[in-house]
Parts: sequence; structure tokens; C-alpha cells
Amino acid sequence: MNGVSGRMGYRQHLVRSILAIREQGGIDLPDGSKVTVKPLLVGRSEAKLAEIAAQHGIEDYTTDLDGALADPRWEIYADFLVTKARATALRKAIAAGKTIYTEKPTAESVEEALELAKLAAAAGVKTGVVHDKLYLPGLQKLKRLIDSGFFGRILSVRGEFGYWVFEGDWQPAQRPSWNYRAEDGGGIIVDMFPHWNYVLENLFGEVTSVYAQAAIHIADRWDEKGEHYTATAEDAAYGVFELEGGIVAQINSSWTVRVNRDELVEFHVDGTHGSAVVGLFGAKIQPRNATPKPVWNPDLEDAHDYDADWQSVPTNDVFLNGFRQQWEEFLLSYVQDTPYEFGLLAGARGVLLAEAGLQSSREGRKVELPALTLD
Repeated sequence: MNGVSGRMGYRQHLVRSILAIREQGGIDLPDGSKVTVKPLLVGRSEAKLAEIAAQHGIEDYTTDLDGALADPRWEIYADFLVTKARATALRKAIAAGKTIYTEKPTAESVEEALELAKLAAAAGVKTGVVHDKLYLPGLQKLKRLIDSGFFGRILSVRGEFGYWVFEGDWQPAQRPSWNYRAEDGGGIIVDMFPHWNYVLENLFGEVTSVYAQAAIHIADRWDEKGEHYTATAEDAAYGVFELEGGIVAQINSSWTVRVNRDELVEFHVDGTHGSAVVGLFGAKIQPRNATPKPVWNPDLEDAHDYDADWQSVPTNDVFLNGFRQQWEEFLLSYVQDTPYEFGLLAGARGVLLAEAGLQSSREGRKVELPALTLD
């Protein structure tokens, strides 16, 4: 596990996924046996690794990535590094023949992301890329609605994501300063458009084009040491995505928005037979036969309670942490040698959408997305 001293690597992948699987004694296999996990922590700071290892009863850690990759005891290479360092490490893992599980984006350019996917395929290496948003309880409820035919023909999707990230002068920022420096791989498009790509393509249809407007709304920020710097990467992006089948999706992503919604991310889906609003956990619906008949009249105050017209979707399942659920699925696929759909090629499509979004914003036009293949 390379990069566990970072926020996501530590909290979501190590503590809430791998250690949680270890603590439950492994994952049940169909034959009644279990697959268990044993982590090796990899990073640059031996002191940080030693502290994490001691805190969680982990035996193995090292600052020698090459040595770890050469050791046959460690079967899977998991990458949670910053984006700029990821492709180099993934190349080493592919050359070592390791199974790979990695955060996104998988590379800084679509050319490199596709090259990595091709290298892994040629080497016969199984790969997995984090698709955590698909495992959110709210989106799992949405998937159930889609599969049941609730919406009829889906017309459109509107998404709102974001929150206010403090500038760092009078309150510390909730995100690392490199997120706001393009030269360090920062920017909300690179961070979020790969997420939106897999959400859209797995729930509604593949993205065929994008029009995006990026913005640096707050240029003056202060880093972890309290030193001023000027942001060079966008802190907000407003995107319109055309999907196969004629669905139009509009998603706003922002680290400069004060939240006035039930959750930090919400998707509003409209269809001919019904609509839904879903977030991280919640989901509510309004079917066609329970839809009110609004009449526009700006001269009279509208006393109708539109929120009351929506019905909550019950939580009929027990939802695991999304990162952990995907880890379990990937480990089962690895042990049973079954196909896994969220590999490096899927990751490359996410990088493609981010790259096209940045191009769209620079050029002020809609950008068509080509199909990516391993051929």
C-alpha cells in the first residue's frame, strides 16, 4: 500500500477497508474458505510509516518500493500517491507483474493513461481503479430505481457537488494546497471529472461530449505553513455532458460554494415516468402520478410545499463503506480469477473526460470524446 500517510490512503483504504477486512477475519469465498489480507506499508517517511504501523498492529513497512515490488510475498500493488507520482509507480508495478489497485486519475494525460492500460493488458496484469462513488448508498438506491424502470425514459441529470474550502489565512484549509496548483497536478476538473465519468457511464450511458467552464474564483490562498500563494488551478467547474441515448447531464463542481442542500453531493434525475433526488445516503422520488401541477405566477406567493411531494426511498440494504465494498469485490475477483470491469481502461476514460473538460474550457467550445480501446 503506497501512500498510506495521505488522507485518502490512510482513512479510506487502510483503516476503513484493508484493516476492516483483516479485523473481520477476511472475506468469505463460495467454497466456505476465506481470503485474508496482510498489508505492507510503503512511503517516503520511515517515521510516519512506523507510527502508523505501531498504531494499527502492522508488522511490515518500508521506504523501498523497488524492493517491495521484487518480493513475491506481496501480490497486489495499491497506489494512493499524488497524481504526478502515480504513472511512474504503476509502470514499475506492471513490470514486476503485480496485480494493481489504484486511485484515480491514473495518469496526468490520456495518452499515458491509455499506455498504462495497454502495458498491463500485454503483461497479463489484473488492474482495478477506484470507483467509490458508485458504492454510495444513495447511488446504489438510484441504480435500483434505474434497473426497476422507475424513470421510464431518462431525460436529464443535474448534479451539484462541493462546499466551501477555507482560504487558509483565518482558518486552515480542508484540502491540501497542491490541489490549487496546476503544476502539481491540482484542479477540480482533474479531481472530479474522472468521478463523474464513471458515475455517468455506469448509471446512464457513456459520455459522448463535454462543454465545461473552469474558474479560479479565489486566487489568493495560504498553504499548510501559513504562507501565501496564488492558485493556478481551477477551484470550480461547470460542465454539460451529452450521453449516449440523448441524455443531457449538467454537473457543477466547486470548492467555493456554501452548501444549501441536504448533502455535499446531490443528483437530480428526471424521466418521463418519475424523478429522483439522491445524495451520499438519501434518496427521494416523485412518480408521474403524484406530480403536482405548478402554475407560474410571479405576482402571488406560492404557498405549496413542493418538498412534501417527494417520497423517501427506504434503506432496505446494509451498505458497507464504499471503498471497502469495492476492495472486497476486487479481492474476490483476484482470488477467483474473474473479469473485473473497473480496470485501467476505465480509468483512462476518466482521464479523457478531465482532459476534454480542460480543453473545452480553454477553447470555449464543446469537445467530442473519442472511444478508447486497447487495440
